Amino acid sequence: MARFDMLEAGIGSTAQAEILFELGMMYATGRDCDVDLVAAHKWFNIAAIKGSDRAAGLRAELAATMSKHDIARALRAAREWMTVH
Repeated sequence: MARFDMLEAGIGSTAQAEILFELGMMYATGRDCDVDLVAAHKWFNIAAIKGSDRAAGLRAELAATMSKHDIARALRAAREWMTVH
């Protein structure tokens, strides 16, 4: 399977953060997929790391509704994604 690398594709950090934010929104709202709050938190977290203030705010709101176990799962998934990418 081909791996898409945003840096190699020439997508700047602001655009990267926006794309990652949109992934978080997709999972948070169930747009074109099932709602998955763990995945939404993961993508909001990564977008926030890349500089999205909106993602940081929504990540905090989402975390307030999640169990500690689910937050830990989301953080672990984000760390794994960041390690590979």
